[in-house]
Amino acid sequence: MVSKIEQDHQRFRQIVRGKIRKDLRRFLSRGDIIGREGRRLVSIPIHDIDIPTFRYGDNSGGVGMGEGDEGDVVGKGTEQGGEEEGRHILEVDVTLEELADILAEELQLPRIEPRGAHRITTIRDKYTGIRPEGPASLRHFKRTYREALKRQLMSGSYDPDDPVIVPIKRDLRYRSWNEVKKPQSNAAIIYMMDVSGSMGDEQKEIVRLEAFWIDTWLRRNYEGIESRYIVHDVRAAEVDKKTFFSIREDGGTRISSAFHLCRELVHQHYDPNEWNTYLFHFSDGDNSSEADNRECVKILDLELLKACNMFGYCQVASAYGSGNFINVLREAFPGGAADEFGPRLILSKVNDRGDIHDSLRTFFKQGR
Repeated sequence: MVSKIEQDHQRFRQIVRGKIRKDLRRFLSRGDIIGREGRRLVSIPIHDIDIPTFRYGDNSGGVGMGEGDEGDVVGKGTEQGGEEEGRHILEVDVTLEELADILAEELQLPRIEPRGAHRITTIRDKYTGIRPEGPASLRHFKRTYREALKRQLMSGSYDPDDPVIVPIKRDLRYRSWNEVKKPQSNAAIIYMMDVSGSMGDEQKEIVRLEAFWIDTWLRRNYEGIESRYIVHDVRAAEVDKKTFFSIREDGGTRISSAFHLCRELVHQHYDPNEWNTYLFHFSDGDNSSEADNRECVKILDLELLKACNMFGYCQVASAYGSGNFINVLREAFPGGAADEFGPRLILSKVNDRGDIHDSLRTFFKQGR
């Protein structure tokens, strides 16, 4: 049976879930949520929800206590109260799995059907406790010593002047273990971002936010995720996650440099028969030349689209970028390089943070 307190807690979680879902578009565009991310939890501020608590009044004044005449207002003071409502802010911890489920409900996203090989797991031994029997190699010295000490203290044979502890057979303790199935990474995300001079701080923040939610959704669908990061201007380089979101560059743009490096990573590490691979490129749509546009189309057509579940191109609006690359891709792949599961190449345009909501729906509505 579910206790009353558990029912109340479940009801409270439902209220919180509904509040997050109602304000999801606003949460998607808030960078501070990423900063609150822990290992498995995200702390989210919720307005106008308060946990019931006991509140004690001020008994220092009023009729019947101290001075006062009949008809006096209880607790009358010299300061006037305000007329505006207060805003109650409660921070709740939500797991990434819950957050992904809320995202899926609101955006009406289907669960992803993995392609390629089955999900890969390995079996390993995990030490979980202590038991009185086992092989000598797993004998736990401290626990054995403690048992022997307890026995001698209880029997009165312990001599503090000659503190010799001699374990006997019933004192021996051994580590115990269980077999644990540990999932290996069976999906990979490769993020590519244009860091040329036309990509400013706001554009990079939009990329950072969208990448966080992409990660959250894909991790809900796969047992393991491996993420790689590529930045480029006229040349491309692989970097770590922190550098990806903080690097400042300048200069021109050659998008094909990122596509070439991405192709190398896929060929070297992510066999399409074993991996579910997702590729995302973020840019303001400015490229160096028509020749490089053709080179990008060639790499996509002959290499990348065949090796991945999905290639998502997200064009972030910038006052300095031409915004033409998304049109190049639309003309080259009018059907999005579709197969029996729908388009592999999916295009999205984000003008500001408010568009992240629709961009995520565009990328994952096919359930690839």
